[in-house]
Amino acid sequence: MRRYLYRGKILSLALEDEHWEIVEHKDAVALLVQDPARGVLFVRQYRPAVRAHTLEIPAGLIEPGERPEKAALRELAEEVQLSGRLEKLAEFYVSPGFTDEKTHLFRVHDPVPAAGTPDEDEELELVWKPAGEVLAAARVGRVAISAPTLAGLLFAEGAA
Repeated sequence: MRRYLYRGKILSLALEDEHWEIVEHKDAVALLVQDPARGVLFVRQYRPAVRAHTLEIPAGLIEPGERPEKAALRELAEEVQLSGRLEKLAEFYVSPGFTDEKTHLFRVHDPVPAAGTPDEDEELELVWKPAGEVLAAARVGRVAISAPTLAGLLFAEGAA
């Protein structure tokens, strides 16, 4: 039996069978945008949870009733003012030992400008960098990245 200890906007904390602590979290999308001349498109932003600026591929939460593809196009427009043709690369659980959050990873083909406005509380800097450079920096802890970003970089490098 699941007993809820907290219910919030994007997550809930539950206790399963009075033993397992479980975070129920909205599912997410992450978007790999590549350009042969510039590399991979990243968003640099401050993340209070890790108290650091991170370099991440564009990503965001799927709203209730929203399909992953629709959420991907919405987040792409909001965060980086782009649209394009989506190719689903993978879907994976972020950390299934304690949360049900699943991320849907897409590659964006033929990106074109699109109207979109970042969330009011987001201060984003768009950065283009070679995938290999960011992977190398992450290996030695010079840059903080997310798990979906790591997965996207592996696809970008042809390792996945």
